[in-house]
Amino acid sequence: MSSQHASEPSSSPGPQPLAQPISAGFVSALVAFTSSFVVVLAGLSAVGASPAQASSGLMAVTILMGVGTVVLAWWSRLPITVAWSTPGAALLVTTGAVEGGWPAAVGAFFVTGLLIVATGLVPPLGDLIARIPTSVAQAMLAGVLLQLCLGPITGAVANPAGVIPVVLVWLVGVRFFPRWAVPAAFLVAAGVVVVHVVTSGAGVDAATILPRLEFVAPEFTVQAIIGIAVPLYLVTMASQNVPGMAVMKGLGYDVPWRRAIVLTGAGSVIAAPAGGHGINLAAISAALTAGPEAGPDRDRRWIASVTSGFVAIAIGIGAAAFGTLVTLAPEGVIAAVAGLALFGTFASSLKASLEDVDDIIPAVVTFAVVASGIAIGGVSAAFWALLAGLLVRFVLRLGKRRRTNR
Repeated sequence: MSSQHASEPSSSPGPQPLAQPISAGFVSALVAFTSSFVVVLAGLSAVGASPAQASSGLMAVTILMGVGTVVLAWWSRLPITVAWSTPGAALLVTTGAVEGGWPAAVGAFFVTGLLIVATGLVPPLGDLIARIPTSVAQAMLAGVLLQLCLGPITGAVANPAGVIPVVLVWLVGVRFFPRWAVPAAFLVAAGVVVVHVVTSGAGVDAATILPRLEFVAPEFTVQAIIGIAVPLYLVTMASQNVPGMAVMKGLGYDVPWRRAIVLTGAGSVIAAPAGGHGINLAAISAALTAGPEAGPDRDRRWIASVTSGFVAIAIGIGAAAFGTLVTLAPEGVIAAVAGLALFGTFASSLKASLEDVDDIIPAVVTFAVVASGIAIGGVSAAFWALLAGLLVRFVLRLGKRRRTNR
């Protein structure tokens, strides 16, 4: 028997204690939230949400990703974890406001959820998404993340006293406790915010920290659907759902793909009127609940996911307090934390975009178009970057085939 299966329940003398999967679930939820909630708030604000609406959106996606995790893990008895789309939130930051404002953005979130549901129900649609070259999809994501990853640099210049301590703590964390590097940086940023509030005499309205959902009737515009919904859908599928399935498969778990996608898509539709940009299968945090840290008994690791889901629900109820903290932050501090949170994703997406030698030029074109931040006809750069990358790839490969056939 291999060492991988030596710890299976069949060879264990008795039930394993629950402390390990439960603690892994707590860690998974805390790390997932504190590592990127500032990116979510920044993304929602960029497409037109007021502070109260952004907090509502954060609350909606946090609670629904918790509910989705509990439902999927309990039903399947697999350590499945649901998360919000951090790359999708980063995409919103670079997209900015669209015609129709916040209601149009909410309509785009609604359409994104419907597209994800359709992917689970209509296999050919999923096959079509799978045909998008990894190089182009990852280059688009890398270009989206670039501007955000500049946050620590520009912030350190604009507000060195507030940002440099955050960056230094993050650097120490990367060296000695990588998983907690970004949460530690956030704690330092929170301390900077508290000091700023005390020294500046800024007041805090107690009403802003109370849980409250701000519902908005979605409006559907062509510009928002093309500029937000389509890129958000593609980024969510390519950088979250597909890698999330791969992570689980690598750990030895076969996730029920169609049901998981339909459930997360439905959750995204439900979250949209409250300002949520969408939920999906977790990729990075999935390894925390499905890996060895959740206990040696593989058949009980689903308990870690259920725990993570309930903790996420509890955190989501208090999301308004985190939103208020962000609004009180001095210049550059929150942008720095957001950038630090995305360094790892930026590095991995940039690497993946350049792995295929034959696709380097299309990938570079895609990256450059996104990084330029252009908007044509009110449609964001991410959409045009995808078209440009696919067009260049088609032309180059067509020419190569013609030379081969001579």
